[in-house]
Amino acid sequence: MVHSETENTGISVESKTLLGFDFGTTRIGVAVGQTWLGTATPLDPIKAKEGIPNWDVIEALVAEWQPDGFVVGLPLNMDGSENEMCLRAKKFANRLQGRFGKPRYLMDERLSSYEAKGMVIESGGSRNFKENSVDGIAAQMILTSWFGESANTL
Repeated sequence: MVHSETENTGISVESKTLLGFDFGTTRIGVAVGQTWLGTATPLDPIKAKEGIPNWDVIEALVAEWQPDGFVVGLPLNMDGSENEMCLRAKKFANRLQGRFGKPRYLMDERLSSYEAKGMVIESGGSRNFKENSVDGIAAQMILTSWFGESANTL
């Protein structure tokens, strides 16, 4: 936890670090961000087998970034209803909270992967998304969106 004091006002601003996740069955996108800035940075995706990640990799990320909580994208249907992937993403979020004792938050992530692919294509990147994962960018978008909607939640 970082505390910053502004020069002019003397008001203490508390910043918290969060890890964001774009849950998938073969890869899980990851991003890290700070509430004070409201920004996030994509990290390398985590390989998963049928939605089960290598928890040692997540443990290393938690040790490195010391997050105050987790934001997991909730892949709702376009009409807002839940589906099988939502249930799996919630289970993943609950496991994060249970393993690391930090709060977990869910964020509607409809179209985040689609938008992330569009951003890569727009910037001249490859359309081969099996090789060039957009999962980290999708996690970044999820976390940044959560900061925008949940500024006072923590």
